Order: sequence, then structure tokens, then C-alpha cells
Amino acid sequence: MTALLPNITVPGSTAVLLPTTDSLFNLTAAAQAGLGSGQSLAPLCTLCCCGFLNRTLAVVFMVSLAFAIVVGNVITLTVFVQTRQSRTPQGYLKVSLAIADMMVGVLVVPFSVYTEISLMVTSSPPIWYQGSSTSPATSTSFGGLVSPWQPCMLIGPVFAGCTFVSISTIFLMTLERSVAILWPLHKDALVTRRRTLLLILLSWAASFLLALAPLIFSSNFTLEYNECSRMCNYSPLLFGSQLPPDANILLLFPAFDFTLLGGTLAVNIVSFTSIRQYSRKRKLLSEGSLSDAGGGGAGCSHRPSFSDIKAAKTIGILTFAFTASFSPIAVFVLGNVVGYTWCNFSFFAFWILTGNSCCNVIIYSVRDHRFRKGVSLLFQRDNSLPHGEKS
Repeated sequence: MTALLPNITVPGSTAVLLPTTDSLFNLTAAAQAGLGSGQSLAPLCTLCCCGFLNRTLAVVFMVSLAFAIVVGNVITLTVFVQTRQSRTPQGYLKVSLAIADMMVGVLVVPFSVYTEISLMVTSSPPIWYQGSSTSPATSTSFGGLVSPWQPCMLIGPVFAGCTFVSISTIFLMTLERSVAILWPLHKDALVTRRRTLLLILLSWAASFLLALAPLIFSSNFTLEYNECSRMCNYSPLLFGSQLPPDANILLLFPAFDFTLLGGTLAVNIVSFTSIRQYSRKRKLLSEGSLSDAGGGGAGCSHRPSFSDIKAAKTIGILTFAFTASFSPIAVFVLGNVVGYTWCNFSFFAFWILTGNSCCNVIIYSVRDHRFRKGVSLLFQRDNSLPHGEKS
């Protein structure tokens, strides 16, 4: 989930990070260092990335996406909080997923909107833009230099951490449904609210620890706003023309995601195989091919409920949607680690993944009849509230 951006060394200064486009180096920092006057210059980039029309369309898209993410997940949280039937282990997992998605819509996307609008309406980028490349350090009364605070140090890990929370939550939801499918009689004993809440807390802690891993375990990375992806990305500090020796630490991100996605796929295969066997047995029973004494009755007494089967299929759709949205990012990260820079592709890769944050509520609306009923009751309650107050 990172973009690898090369740096150069400017005479009279430290190593300066320079973001790139497909075939163009951003020489703003070099020019600024040569001026030595602290003036801010607009970053150089291609028309496809920084044209006025392109930025305007990107801002409109970002604002619409942020609105859809926030509204959709607020509705999801409201339904699960106010509906008593939703206070189950699966409901808690859905709440965790909705919180992670809403954090993306509240923090990550609005920050990109603010940055893009700032670059459009002002002749100079924000003081923190591109980290140290355009931000002159200010002197203190003690004679030291203090660089401006970089907001990407917060926004970048939030986006990465929320992405990891999403995939780990989907994995836990898959495990919960597989228990309901394979061992329906032991579901309540194995999957409890306390265990579910503990696993949710562990997934959040592990996800954000992994998101900060390049900063914790290495001093050769920083976070800065990328003009191509329009997001805060990890950037390695190059020495000469060589990547740092620990650049491969960024491969932890796709490795973690694809490991959980692979596990989720394997569990789904087992669950759906069991569902298919049960459906086939039920069909044979309805046709009279199997007698109750021939083992069919035992299978029926331990059969999963229809709601469990439908929930398992819904989670399978969630898994497919997340896999499809994450795959472009994985390709982009792998390409960057070996030295490729894809400016246009990076924008689509990162924002396809961001758009997944508003897909869950759509999937719930189509697949989950309890969710649809909760939404209808929620709006009916709002419409009938004045009458209740009058009565």
C-alpha cells in the first residue's frame, strides 16, 4: 500500500525526496535548495496528473466518495446499534468493519480533498507538502532546526491500518460463519461475544502495528503526499540511486493481505462444500431417494439454518469484492519494489481500494433482509417520532 519515490542529494542539503511521475522527476526541491530563499514552488508533474480539469474531476469524485462512505456506514452502524437482533458476534464484526470504513471517509478522503483544493486555489503548495522537499526548516531559539509537522504521518498509517482491519474482520466473519455451517449445534458455545470482542481488539492492534512497521523497524522510510495517487504513501530514502537494503519490508503489506485472503478463500471453500452437500441431501430427501433411517434424519438434525447459509454467501461476496479492490494495489506495490513507477495506475489502484469502503452497505442492502428491515424500521421510527411525542 505504498508508493516508492526516489530521492536525490542536493548540494548543501540533506537527502531530498523527489516524487516522480511516469517519466518525469520533480525538481522543485532542487530548485528551491538552489534558490536558498525559502520560496515555495509548485511541484512539477504531467498534465494528466496535475491539470486543472483533472484535479477538479478528482475533487468531485473524492467528495462524492467521502459522502457515500460516511452516510452508508453511519446507516450501517445505526441499524446494528438500535436493532436488538443485531447484537450478535456477527453484528459486532460488522460494526468493526463499518468503523474502519468510516474512518477512511472521515479522515483519509477529506485530507486528499483539502490538499487538492489547496493546490488548485493557491500558487504555492502547503508548507508540509512532499515532506522535506518543499518545506524549509525553521530555526528555534535554541539554535536547532524544526521541520513542519507532516500530516501524512497520521493519515498514511490510518489508511493502511483500516485496510488491514477490513481484511482481518472479513476473515473473522468467515470463520464465524464456517462454525455456524459446520458445527451448528456448537455455534453458541464456540463463538461468544466475549471472544469476538477480544479478537476484534487484537485485529485492530495488530493491523495498526503492521501499518507502522516501516517506521518502527526502519529509519529509511518516510510518509508524504503523493501527487500521483493523491494520498499519503510510504517513500524510501534513496542513497545515490540505490534503494535502502530493507526496502523489502514493504512487501509485508501485500503478504499479510494475501495470506488472510487465501485463508478466507480456503474457509469459504470448505463452508460452501458443506452447504452443497447439505443441499444435495435435502433434494434427495424431498424426492424420496433417501429414507430418514438411512442417515438423512441425522443430517437434518444437524443442518445449518437458512440464515446461516445466506450469511455465508454474503460474506463470500464481501471477500470477492475486497480481493478485487485490493489486487491493483498489490500489483502496484510489487512493481514499485522492483523499481517501476506508474503514476496514472497508482491513482486508480489506491482509489479503487478506497471505494470499497462504501460497498459493504450496498452488499448488505441487497443480501441481508434483516438489514433492509432494520433500515426501513429506522426511517419509519424517524417519521413517526412527532406523532409519538404528541400522543
